[in-house]
Amino acid sequence: MIKTIDHILVAVEDLDKAVENYSTIFGFAPTWLGEHPTLGTKNALFPLENMYLELIAKNENDEGPLAETVTEHLKNYGEGIFGLALETEDIEKAKIDLSTRLNINLEISDGKGLNIISKKERCWKNIFIPKKVSRGIFTLLIEHTKGTLIKDEKSDESFITRMDHVVINSNDPDGLVELYRDKYGIRLALDQFVEQWGGRMLFFRTNQTTIEAIGIKKDGPPKDFLWGLAWTTKDIKKTHKRLLSAGVNITDIKEGRKPNTLVATIKSHCLKVPTLLIEHL
Repeated sequence: MIKTIDHILVAVEDLDKAVENYSTIFGFAPTWLGEHPTLGTKNALFPLENMYLELIAKNENDEGPLAETVTEHLKNYGEGIFGLALETEDIEKAKIDLSTRLNINLEISDGKGLNIISKKERCWKNIFIPKKVSRGIFTLLIEHTKGTLIKDEKSDESFITRMDHVVINSNDPDGLVELYRDKYGIRLALDQFVEQWGGRMLFFRTNQTTIEAIGIKKDGPPKDFLWGLAWTTKDIKKTHKRLLSAGVNITDIKEGRKPNTLVATIKSHCLKVPTLLIEHL
């Protein structure tokens, strides 16, 4: 049912400033600057090898349901990771299967975006998962139906190439496994108790992309939230040098927790999103 992580949404106050910051981190500019006329939002898309990052903001000239949701998120949590979009190749079948698994009646809606750079249009179909079911995370299923997202033509070993993983924090790891493995059908590749944290580390993998969850059981209603992002580079030393030259605050390179990796933590230009840079050796 779920093919891959399609994109990650980051809610921002000032889209132009956010584009400038993430262009610095990635090494290239977005290939899509668009608007959602019926939703009241505007966005910038950075395509990578395995997904794309979407910076999303309220469009000052429009009103709409997504604009209201983005505005509420910014009011409650500030800028940061806002949502998770999961790609499916057959949204009609996904609706039937997931409605049965979740015991709710899901609806398919049409989406459309216009690129103000190229004037080209992209269309898709969405299923928005109610937050009471998604445990607080803005989650949607998406099937693209028209148009393509062009990748940046420039290439440099210092550029960001892929998303390595997105991190979710949860107070109910058992419920998280039930939702992502049993309901969404995403493969659970690792379930390990970490003594140091007093909780579980969970890896859900789809199309060589990972949802990493840190689950520490706590009292209260089940609650998950998107916390951090990890980006892959082909040459971390070159990326580190480029970012330092651009005035980015970044830690020294060190060996990663995973064998045969090098990592560094980006401390600025990422809208306070905890951000890891990683090279797989």
